[in-house]
Amino acid sequence: MKAAETSGADRMELMQTFIRIVEAGSLSAAAAQLGTTQPTVSRRLQTLERSLGVRLLQRSTHVMKLTGDGERCFAHAKDLLASWHALEADLRGARDEPRGTLRVVVPHAFGQDQLVAPLADYLRCHPGVAVEWLLHDRRPDFIAEGIDCAIHVGAIEDPAVIALRLAEVPRIVIAAPGLWGDGPPPLHAAELHTLPWLALRTFYRDEVTLTCQPQGELHRFAIRPRLSTDSLYALRNAVLAGLGAGIASAWVVSEDLANGRLIHLAPQWQAAPLPVYLVYPHARFYPAKLRVFIELMRATVPTLVGMNATRGSLAADVAGPGKRG
Repeated sequence: MKAAETSGADRMELMQTFIRIVEAGSLSAAAAQLGTTQPTVSRRLQTLERSLGVRLLQRSTHVMKLTGDGERCFAHAKDLLASWHALEADLRGARDEPRGTLRVVVPHAFGQDQLVAPLADYLRCHPGVAVEWLLHDRRPDFIAEGIDCAIHVGAIEDPAVIALRLAEVPRIVIAAPGLWGDGPPPLHAAELHTLPWLALRTFYRDEVTLTCQPQGELHRFAIRPRLSTDSLYALRNAVLAGLGAGIASAWVVSEDLANGRLIHLAPQWQAAPLPVYLVYPHARFYPAKLRVFIELMRATVPTLVGMNATRGSLAADVAGPGKRG
């Protein structure tokens, strides 16, 4: 099929097939989702590549990867289809009805605990939406992985995304009772450096910096961790086992502190709070399923146990869904 012979409707089908291939991860998976055969999907991909005059995917026996042109095409194709669906929905009077599958990447700790209740509310309110809830402590490649949005804890330095600052997570020093020996628990940061320490390597490894509230006095000291981990839950359990002191998000240990299993050391001293962002790629249009999810997260995350509302935001947080383009 020559480019000149490809109708607008045909091109839309080719774009839809290409998006499904990328999101499904293979031609066979895309074919199964589309209810057609793998040769048909392969033929549509080849037709689209001929029509555009570029190679969109690098294909081998075991690996399929987007080319540079493929990444650009994927982003434009999603915008194009989103615009088309928005037009259809507007004409049918269902513009704000969320539907389809929402793919969200969330940190392990938040995704298993704090965010489950808001997720349940979202699903109950919007029966036309299914959610893929993917637990990762990394920022995703939104285009290559077909991710709609992500919750991220920590700084965002990628100018290519929109990052909405939702809240802050206070971090405190904790230990099992008696780790410091006889007597009362330490009250000043200067008393902490002699303790055995555990590290959450995502945020601190060989040095601890604490700030006295509300004066703002800083105290910094080196540590040699007995255990270093990238799991917040592993750190908590190691502290509970009496292996050392650690710095943890306040919400994770709130129950342990309340029932005396853990002790808050130097309670006037805290590590810098971690910002919580909702991150998603730039697009001209955003589907209702994403717009509604973003608004829900903005409303609920600051109210979760152990969270602090924040007034700050990234410079990229200048245009929410529906305000761009």
